Amino acid sequence: MMVTTTTIATQRQRPFSWITASALVLSFFLSFLGYDHHDAASQSFPKLLASSAFVPTQIYNNNAGRYRMLDARQFSSSSSISQSVLFMSTSDTKATSSSDQSNNSGGGKVKLSRSERKAKERAKKAADKKSKNQHFNRRRHNFSERSSLQDINPQPGEGPYDLHSNRVSKLTKNSTADDVLKAIKRAQNLHDAHDIRAVEQFLLEEVDETFAYGYRGSLLSRLAVAALHMSNNELARKAIDVRRLEHRASMMPMESAAIIRGLLRVGNTTDALTLLNDELSLPLQGTPLDSHENKEKLKHRALSLASIASRHFFEGEPCMAVKSCDMLSAIGPMIRESGLTIDELAMPWTRIIKGATQCESGRRSGSVIPCMPEVELPCNLVYAVLKAMTTFPSDNNDRTYEALSNALVRRTVFVTGAVGMSGLPMADRGEAVFIGRSNVGKSSLVNMITNRKSLAFTSKTPGKTQQFNFFAINDKPGREKEIRYGDVLPGEKDHDSFYIVDLPGFGFAKVPDKVKQEWGDFMREYLMSRKTVRVVFHLVDARHGPIDEDMRIMREVGESLPKKASYVVVLTKADKNVKGASSKNQGRVARDVMENLRQTMKENGVGNAPVILTSSETKLGRDDVWRYLSLAAEL
Repeated sequence: MMVTTTTIATQRQRPFSWITASALVLSFFLSFLGYDHHDAASQSFPKLLASSAFVPTQIYNNNAGRYRMLDARQFSSSSSISQSVLFMSTSDTKATSSSDQSNNSGGGKVKLSRSERKAKERAKKAADKKSKNQHFNRRRHNFSERSSLQDINPQPGEGPYDLHSNRVSKLTKNSTADDVLKAIKRAQNLHDAHDIRAVEQFLLEEVDETFAYGYRGSLLSRLAVAALHMSNNELARKAIDVRRLEHRASMMPMESAAIIRGLLRVGNTTDALTLLNDELSLPLQGTPLDSHENKEKLKHRALSLASIASRHFFEGEPCMAVKSCDMLSAIGPMIRESGLTIDELAMPWTRIIKGATQCESGRRSGSVIPCMPEVELPCNLVYAVLKAMTTFPSDNNDRTYEALSNALVRRTVFVTGAVGMSGLPMADRGEAVFIGRSNVGKSSLVNMITNRKSLAFTSKTPGKTQQFNFFAINDKPGREKEIRYGDVLPGEKDHDSFYIVDLPGFGFAKVPDKVKQEWGDFMREYLMSRKTVRVVFHLVDARHGPIDEDMRIMREVGESLPKKASYVVVLTKADKNVKGASSKNQGRVARDVMENLRQTMKENGVGNAPVILTSSETKLGRDDVWRYLSLAAEL
């Protein structure tokens, strides 16, 4: 009999008794003589051992390879432990090990070693990855393999309208519109050329315009979209022509917009524009724009034009993209009059701006060359998008205007602070001037529109700006080294470069009256003689309206500003007029303040100037400010 030795290590609380010693000797001889450990004599051993002086006992099992702890009572009650303590057979050892696991599972969790835990985790991860890959492979379609199998092993006995689908195996005159739609979707998802041709033959040859209660036109539009997705232009053209001839009265703007996007996907811009002008034409003059039909047509015309602009910007064709933006600018006032909301439109302005930014970058590097000389492009393609945006209802989206500011303001550098005409920089670009009384928020507004935190220094102390500060926007790289160290660097400024001029504040500035007078004289001379000034922003506090200093500025601007320059009144801190300003309630101005402002402007000769409501906290009005800033960039 093959045996293994087992060592008993004990801790005794009193001397080893003669009863225990006798039990051990008896057990040894019984095991040596081959007696079965289930007989009566052997059954008395655990009881004898339990009555002895043994306390918690630690048994080391060579086969199991681990320790376990048992007290005397557990030892006596365990039926899996034999009376042969000193000598155990291999089978007894395995039985003991399995009994130990069952006891541990009953009393608590078995604590695994670190290597066992890591192995278990690796196995679980591998199993999860395998199941995930199996799920992915089930959903993935191998179009090339499927097409080759269909060509080699066609199904025998296929009729003209039999399909490969198990769900809709055949199209008949009794088929519903839902059956046809399911067949089209499946053919598109699996790129099943046979099924898409079968659906085409069924819709064009088997049924007429009364099929599915006149729903055939919508099915043809869905068929055209699927065919364009599969690059089957001939089939798509047939479906579009039949839909236009036989179902013009029931054509929906949403379906026309989907076909236009499909045509753009395959690069067929000519047919896309033809479809746009035919099926999504502008409402007839005199018809109410707020009707459901006209609102749907305007909405999907705008979204289709946005798709055309976005795709051409990303494909490096700026002329068609700018032309589409001009068409968006033309329908913007109609969109506002129709009452369409921002949520209903869901215009993808951010995507269009990103496309224009990418195209403009290629244009500056020379990799993008305009292909239509008759189309006049702006100095920065993003300005074409901005022009269209300002005609639509504004959502003042932070993500959109962050992309806009980063595209229009790529580099900023402080050029100089002038206190006289002799200190002005060279007049080689347009200039946008910000003027207003002290502590009205000029520096905060400049930082907001340029998406910078500290371009212009902000302070709660009135009169901190005490010179004409010139900030160069989009100057040549390294211009600050030329200004600071006198280095001469190669390169030229960008075509959309301009100056932002921050003039000192009047009114509450703690400076002598002589200095204020010098500021006033300098400002008058600067506005009259500086030929590159394109726009003057006069900042007025929206809480209080114009004060005496504002009236003086209006009077001097009305007298000295050339007609080619624009004058804009900007009401700042509009968020202070509302309690708990938020994205839905960004700011307002009181009616009496607005009436007082208009009256003051009229009295000082600037009554026709536009008024913009802004807030540097809620970012209100930044789109309108940028619309006039573009005048300086496009000089």
